[in-house]
Amino acid sequence: MSKEHDTNGPERVPAATPAAAQSASTWEAFLDWPFAAAALLGQANMRLFEDLMSSGRRSAASRSSLPWTTANTIALELASMRLRDFSTGSNGPAALICAPYALHRATIADFAPGHSVVEALCQGGLSRVFVTDWRSATPETRYFTIDTYLADLNVAVDQLGPPVDLIGLCQGGWLALVYAARFPRKVRRVVLVGAPIDIAAAESQLSHFAVSMPLGMFDELVRLGEGIVPGERLLGLWGISTSLNEVEAVLQIPPDLKPARRHELNERFRQWYAETLDLPGAFYLQVVKWLFKENQIAQGQFLALGQPIQLAQLRAPICLLAASNDEVVAVDQLFAIARLVGTPAEQVVTMIEPCGHLSLFLGAEVLGGAWRRIAAWLGHQLKTPQIQQVQLRRRHE
Repeated sequence: MSKEHDTNGPERVPAATPAAAQSASTWEAFLDWPFAAAALLGQANMRLFEDLMSSGRRSAASRSSLPWTTANTIALELASMRLRDFSTGSNGPAALICAPYALHRATIADFAPGHSVVEALCQGGLSRVFVTDWRSATPETRYFTIDTYLADLNVAVDQLGPPVDLIGLCQGGWLALVYAARFPRKVRRVVLVGAPIDIAAAESQLSHFAVSMPLGMFDELVRLGEGIVPGERLLGLWGISTSLNEVEAVLQIPPDLKPARRHELNERFRQWYAETLDLPGAFYLQVVKWLFKENQIAQGQFLALGQPIQLAQLRAPICLLAASNDEVVAVDQLFAIARLVGTPAEQVVTMIEPCGHLSLFLGAEVLGGAWRRIAAWLGHQLKTPQIQQVQLRRRHE
């Protein structure tokens, strides 16, 4: 096993030149990849897009890779992912972070010191922490489907020794929930953060795209990419601003931070933002249609590894963390889970943070507050459901 640790800080890269300035709330909304493609195709000239697609892409292997912040080893190599092990001990159940399989890489879970979900969980007392480091799509994996990722997630859980605590971030949240409902005996507790579950529960900017954009536009995107949805080309056409104020708002950087550290965090964010994942077209189209067009998870129509998913069969304790200013996932799209699962009401914990989508995973205040309380909840440090509700809902009240 190889040990990886970022000791010298991130490599400095030139800041991207924005094509158009947008507010933080607006550009965060476009980070959710199913609808970013729709917005792109609706605004860009199709001939220009086709030219860009045919001009060739850098392979995932040739891209520079942002170092992970926390020391880790590779516990498992699968076709869809590397399972990264950040454990500091061998006691207790494994906490498996299901990272988003979206536009950006899984380093969103371990971005920088003080801005790391992994760090918050480890410092919160969890000794066994793991992350699904999803691989960028290749011509060989372009036909991977949702079932492919669920099957490999199942292999990872078996490797760790069930039952595990499953922590789903954004697009990794619905995958984690589906897995927990498919294999309820293998999951002890569930944490879902900024995850779209019931698209009909409330409208967000992205759910509006789902209604207005024809499915054929997504099919065309996959066709132009020869079965792959290229994250790099999507990113290059957006013209999204990564100005200093916007990045600092996402990271929740305090005003008294030293200039050198402030500059380092800004440059690290720009490097992370520029490193994109390509997605298998088959997987991408299933997500667009089944989750966002047809709302199959909430409707009880989702088929996973040969069986229909019934959320009512899931009775594990659940913790839900949402952002009040999230244009990617409306609060009620996540909190609707409480009425869909079989978990007793007193074992469903909800939290709302006054921030935008990315701050749920990268914001210093959220990581130092809500995520530490999540670690305590997972580690049984909170003694009763009443204490859980009071402490975990404090910000919302």
